[in-house]
Amino acid sequence: MSVTEHTEKRNKFFPITPKNLFRDIFGGAIIALISIPISMGYAQIAGLPMQYGLYGSVFPILIFALLTTSRDFVFGVDAAPAALVGSAIASMGIQSGSDQAKTVVPVLTLMIAGWLLLFFLLKAGRIVQYISTPVMGGFVTGICCTIILMQIPKLFGGAPGTGEAPELVMHIIGQAGKFNLLSFALGITTIVLIMLGKAFIPKVPVSVIVMGAGALLSVLCPVKDMGVTLLPEVERGFGGAVSFSADNMSGNITEYIFSSLSIALVILAESLLASRGNAMKDGYRLDSNREILGYSAANFAAALSGCCPVNASVSRTGIVRQFGVSSQWMSVSACISMIVVLFAATPMIGYLPVPVLTAIVVSALMNACEFGEAFHLWKSSKKEFYIFMGAFAAVLLFGTVYGVIIGVVLSFIAVIISAVTPPRSFLGVIRGKDDFYALERNKDARPVKETVIYRFGGNLFFANIDTFQNDIENAVREDTKFIIVNAGAVGNIDTTAAERLLIMYKSFRDRGISFYITEHPGEVNDMLRRYGAEELLKSGAVRMTVKLALRDAGINYPYPLERSSVSYKIAGQKRSRSRTRRNPRNITLSSKGLQPELEWVFGRQAPEYMELIADELLRDLISAEPGSFDFVEAEKNTVWGRINLFDEEEIIDILELKLLKMLEGEPRRIIRIEKLLESRRERIENRMLKMDPDFLKRLKARRNHFARKLMSSEPEEYEKLMKLRREYLEGLEKINPELAAKYKEIYTK
Repeated sequence: MSVTEHTEKRNKFFPITPKNLFRDIFGGAIIALISIPISMGYAQIAGLPMQYGLYGSVFPILIFALLTTSRDFVFGVDAAPAALVGSAIASMGIQSGSDQAKTVVPVLTLMIAGWLLLFFLLKAGRIVQYISTPVMGGFVTGICCTIILMQIPKLFGGAPGTGEAPELVMHIIGQAGKFNLLSFALGITTIVLIMLGKAFIPKVPVSVIVMGAGALLSVLCPVKDMGVTLLPEVERGFGGAVSFSADNMSGNITEYIFSSLSIALVILAESLLASRGNAMKDGYRLDSNREILGYSAANFAAALSGCCPVNASVSRTGIVRQFGVSSQWMSVSACISMIVVLFAATPMIGYLPVPVLTAIVVSALMNACEFGEAFHLWKSSKKEFYIFMGAFAAVLLFGTVYGVIIGVVLSFIAVIISAVTPPRSFLGVIRGKDDFYALERNKDARPVKETVIYRFGGNLFFANIDTFQNDIENAVREDTKFIIVNAGAVGNIDTTAAERLLIMYKSFRDRGISFYITEHPGEVNDMLRRYGAEELLKSGAVRMTVKLALRDAGINYPYPLERSSVSYKIAGQKRSRSRTRRNPRNITLSSKGLQPELEWVFGRQAPEYMELIADELLRDLISAEPGSFDFVEAEKNTVWGRINLFDEEEIIDILELKLLKMLEGEPRRIIRIEKLLESRRERIENRMLKMDPDFLKRLKARRNHFARKLMSSEPEEYEKLMKLRREYLEGLEKINPELAAKYKEIYTK
């Protein structure tokens, strides 16, 4: 990447304008202030002295800012990794806050950084593509609620908890004996003030104001003597060098490997899910793989700082978004601000009341919860609401790792359910309109007489072919003669579906019912051929559009409708009688019927089938008495059935060539048949001109292409054809000059 390209890419995430820069620097300073109590508390949870949380809020977030593609996400010491590390060292028998913990925790952080680097090399960020929005919302909300439960005891003077929701609730109950009314009043008042500020003065940093007010209160009043916990004082500057010696490490190396892997997975999932959600809300694209590289590099920096693992912080991101930050200059500012705090302001940390700072964190987490999205899903899609609640409950009850796994499983279950029971409907016609409409959604729509038109809204495979067949079988009545499937949404089929379609076709044929499949992409025809259902193609059961299938069935526009509305039942779907006037999903485009259909069905084998159809028509044409040949009846007798207008034009050209070879030396007979073919061409032109002049232009272009192809491949036959046409025109000019002029225009370019 050139320097210019790199600068442009960075400017996308570091927009430098005076207004933005001031807002980002200000937001970064606020985040540094808020990170003081948060980072210190989580460092203690991880088993480290609290000042190490401040060390982890300097270089790790600066490294992340330089690598991330997220515009406003905050990285730093956070709840989930800290709690997991604390649990891991406890299981190894290492005492929290000990010298051994100060050695082991950075080693775990280093191993976590290594796992994240491996995830980057394997491009593991693609896993997020398989996590749906409801899963993402439930996951983030579950994390926020878990951290809130951890923090609640600190609001009334107790100690924070660890674990999942049941353990945290029991911990809150157990801490009730430490309840301090003044602490609780300070915490609740802080939450109320922040919520009111968000509602009425959203651009004012109320959280910073109340934090300053809390510090001032502890200076002016002896709140400590009244039972309010204050943050402890912290040493100035950075700690000493970090030792990665294995001498102080206890336990099996396998414990370190699996503990670090599980924590790395939590960081990957939580950070990617949350930052991806922010990017989606703000309308820009996140580079997931580059994010993972940023996570890895930030954790390498955290390990070198002696800190616990760092992670994307949902709570602090929620706070900083209130100030409208637009770039990672916010993180740079936070880094510089924290350095200033470490070297110049650590004595002031001791004046900050814990309940006030805890309330700031809880308020941010409450804002980050997506219960509004859950309410919207409840009204719009119960299925996705249950997925949201499943992911939410999984995180609360089983933790982040299991929450992600359960959420992904729920996503795949939802996909399977949608595939097995896709949207389906029976179509009919509204008098005076040319399209097909869902009967259950359009009050005025009526079924076509003796015809079932069924639309299936998904791919056909072994799990839903029974649904497909049952819907159709249940719709068949005693007078049903035609079944037409609108398979416009069927882009793929499997062997089971192909076999069943062939069985259905034969079964309905034996019962005197014509079965058609229409509207699907041409690739589906290739699959039918590959899976042994080619008989559907050769027999004409596969048509390009519903209209062509109706035409082949002998049902022409305006279509005859049932006298009374026929009720078709779709299993598992509620019947709606809304007055939807036009649903694009139900529309069959008339222009699609004016494309070469045989090529769509048979692909490269189309010329071969055109030859077969032309041979059948030619036999009828040669054997017919003069003036008795009827193209419509002849088409009905072919294996294929009624022919699309474009295909019919090409078959007429093929017929002409075959006539030259079969009836050479019989000019009168050739001219008689030629006259019949030209009248058919005139009919095709008139129909196309009536529908759309553009169709006629395409037809003439197709004629010219055919003529050029014939001239290059069979020049002698081409000359014979041109001679035959000239002779025919000369004779016609004497009888009907106007018609001769018209045909002359057809024959000449």
